Amino acid sequence: MLSPFLFPLHILLLFIFSTNQQSLAADNTTPSSSMSRHELETLYKIMESLSADQDWRVAYPNPCQPGSGWQGIECKHSTPDNLFHVTRLDLGTFPNPSCKNSATFPPEIFHLPNLDAIFIFQCFTNAPTRITIPPNELFPASPLQQLSLRSNSALIGTIPPQISTLKSLQILTLSQNRLMGPIPAEVFASSALVHLDLSYNALTGSIPSELGNLGNLVGLDLSYNKLTGPIPSAIGELRILQKLDLSSNLLTGTIPDSINHLQSLVFLALSNNRLRGAFPKGLINLHSLQYFLMDSNPMSVSLPEELGKLKKLQELRLSNSGYSGTIPSAYSQLLNLSSLSLQNNKLSGKIPDAFTNLSHIYHLNLSRNFLEGVVPFNSTFLKRLGRNLDLSGNLGLCLSPSAAYDGVGVGVGVCGDNNRISSKPVKKSEAALLHCSTVFFGFFTILSFHHTNYYF
Repeated sequence: MLSPFLFPLHILLLFIFSTNQQSLAADNTTPSSSMSRHELETLYKIMESLSADQDWRVAYPNPCQPGSGWQGIECKHSTPDNLFHVTRLDLGTFPNPSCKNSATFPPEIFHLPNLDAIFIFQCFTNAPTRITIPPNELFPASPLQQLSLRSNSALIGTIPPQISTLKSLQILTLSQNRLMGPIPAEVFASSALVHLDLSYNALTGSIPSELGNLGNLVGLDLSYNKLTGPIPSAIGELRILQKLDLSSNLLTGTIPDSINHLQSLVFLALSNNRLRGAFPKGLINLHSLQYFLMDSNPMSVSLPEELGKLKKLQELRLSNSGYSGTIPSAYSQLLNLSSLSLQNNKLSGKIPDAFTNLSHIYHLNLSRNFLEGVVPFNSTFLKRLGRNLDLSGNLGLCLSPSAAYDGVGVGVGVCGDNNRISSKPVKKSEAALLHCSTVFFGFFTILSFHHTNYYF
């Protein structure tokens, strides 16, 4: 007779096998976090390299569980493996975790297997650090779709060419850092890119012609760098581009003819460069253009009549660029225009009478030119614009007595009055810089939310 304490062999083996399976599962999954041990450890390493707000391991043993209270983290539960995965991280400013003085860039972010987006803002401000992307062969390809590193004064060095290994990347924002050197051509191999912002750095060299590979690009901002050379004709390959900002660089040459292919373009900024020469005739094909900012370039040509056909224009800035000749009367057909800046040029002749029909305009600067004749605006128009109208520095201009009767000051005297108002030389009016970037930034944020769920 068998002892009651003895099990049949097959039952004993089944028990041992089941115990071993549970032990293997426990090696890969923490008992209470529902995250793989490897992913959880990677997350803690990232946080420990960036933030000293608290002991992350002790404070958040289960960071992805609902109600954990960890600000700046998003997780999703995956049905196939029945685990939680980190999908988004935000660091740098309240209410998200703050960064310690010794914070350095954590390459481990590219090891999180389900991370879609990471935002690091005003984080690397003390200890110099560089963007490091580990070799692709050592780890599975990162699924990262949005990488945003903004306002990090200690983020230095060059943009790593390995950025091209991020095949899923749609939005790359590296603005307001201290990055330098040329833009690697590999950046433009990321064909999935929808928005690229490298503004406010110290990037040098020419704009690579490979940018024409980014056929899905909607927004391109390379402003406030030290880029040289011409605008590449490959820019015309970006057929669905809506925002192009190359302002405040050292670009030379003319606007390429290929720009006429950018028929979805809404915002075009080329200010503060060294561009010169005639505008391309195909400019009239930019039917969607609402903002055209091209002040402070040594153009030294006549104002292009073609701009009068861009009916959607809301802001036109062509100041401080050596334009000569008369103001085209066609500009009076820009009935959606709210801001027109033509100051500090060599314009002559009269202000077009039909400018009085610009019912939406609230900022008009024609100062520091050689305009002459009677100002065609009545007192109602002058009152509506108030200080946002600047006609000073045009010695041949004067106001009709009826318009001047109400005491509206615009920087010119009254016709027939020998004591006309003289104005001090000015480089830019107060109103010239009021609203362009702010207005369009709001517009483009709305536009980008309509296009995708990511922040631009």
